[in-house]
Amino acid sequence: MSGLMPDPDAPLPSSAKRLTAGQRLRNYFLTGIVVSGPVVITIYLSFWIINWVDGWVKPIIPQIYLPETYLPFAIPGFGILVLVLGLTMLGFLTANLVGRTLLDFGETLLARMPVVRGLYRSTKQIFETIFSQSGTSFRTVGLVEYPAPGCWSIVFLSTPPIPDIQGGLPQDQEFISVFLPCAPNPTTGFFFYVAKDRVIEVPISVDDAAKIVMSLGLLRPGDEEPRKAALDAVERLKASGRRKKPASLPPPDPA
Repeated sequence: MSGLMPDPDAPLPSSAKRLTAGQRLRNYFLTGIVVSGPVVITIYLSFWIINWVDGWVKPIIPQIYLPETYLPFAIPGFGILVLVLGLTMLGFLTANLVGRTLLDFGETLLARMPVVRGLYRSTKQIFETIFSQSGTSFRTVGLVEYPAPGCWSIVFLSTPPIPDIQGGLPQDQEFISVFLPCAPNPTTGFFFYVAKDRVIEVPISVDDAAKIVMSLGLLRPGDEEPRKAALDAVERLKASGRRKKPASLPPPDPA
């Protein structure tokens, strides 16, 4: 990190020596925000997720198995550990014949419930599509002309429409389903069908496209390391705050 952080005690160029004490304090404050902001947010979100999972899992664990029963303090993340082990064990059990038989029996019971069966089938299909290693959904990024001519938006390409929907669309064009994420929250957006020849595919990953959307276009993945880019932005703020000194006239020639 020392190669990226500006040294406050290093000798400054002649243009930087004109900074006032208030401007230097402002620049140090901005540098502190750039360095500490991502760390603080990451730690806060991590603890929030850990406490949220613990609040759901720990109440269903018998008190005798909880570490705080024998220790004077609680261990954060114990619920996540139990959840991961439980899901792994569930996957192991359903992979054999006995587990598959029990799973089929449970799905048969759910299929006989009028309201629950539709919800279960839809949820199961979504999860199988998202976590399928051979699926093609949301693995390609494209651009569509939206919301006005000349304006282009990032979209995630999905699958072609099913035959019933394709029958209601113009038959002289090939359509594809796309998801247009909203900024800065890419989990919400618009889903629609668009002609395939009106979509421009771009060679970037879905993760990089999501970063662009969440950062409102400020982050350009692959260009440079994010921390260095942020520190460079601070340096540009420093340069913009320097007062320009008029160039001094050359001394007159002696008569």
